Amino acid sequence: MSSAPEFSRPHRAHEIGGTVKRLVLEADGAECAALGARFDLISLAQLTATLEIKREVRGIRVVGQVHGQGEQACVASAEPVPFQVTERIDLLLAEPLTGGGEIELAADELDVEPFTGDVIDLGEIAAQAFALGLDPYPRLPGSVAGIISEDEATALRSPFAVLKKG
Repeated sequence: MSSAPEFSRPHRAHEIGGTVKRLVLEADGAECAALGARFDLISLAQLTATLEIKREVRGIRVVGQVHGQGEQACVASAEPVPFQVTERIDLLLAEPLTGGGEIELAADELDVEPFTGDVIDLGEIAAQAFALGLDPYPRLPGSVAGIISEDEATALRSPFAVLKKG
């Protein structure tokens, strides 16, 4: 059973024309709290998106950026790590191809998603883009007792590490 998105901003696809429509979306406190829980954040203080939508020959283009700030838990100590995420959005929503065959995508077509129906949830598009910008392994600067950085681990595996100890 799927639940409603935490940050839902639905728009009817048939109402989107060839003229660019500019939108500013902002999550309220309850939406930030729900998104924070969804993405396992300590807090999400702010989430905004500035988007432009327009119908093209191949589908509906959504371009813009999403910005969020808050705190994540440090993977080493669980202490709060502040973050600011700004992630670009450049997405083409296109009707899926019939026939089920494979299609080859050019580099500029990598952000094409199949779209059916008449409702586009721009809030969910922004939330997913935001999630992509989050650090999957947030860490506080400095050292945590018993934990070494990746660079330190690489240096210790070096055959010359023994020479540095002497």
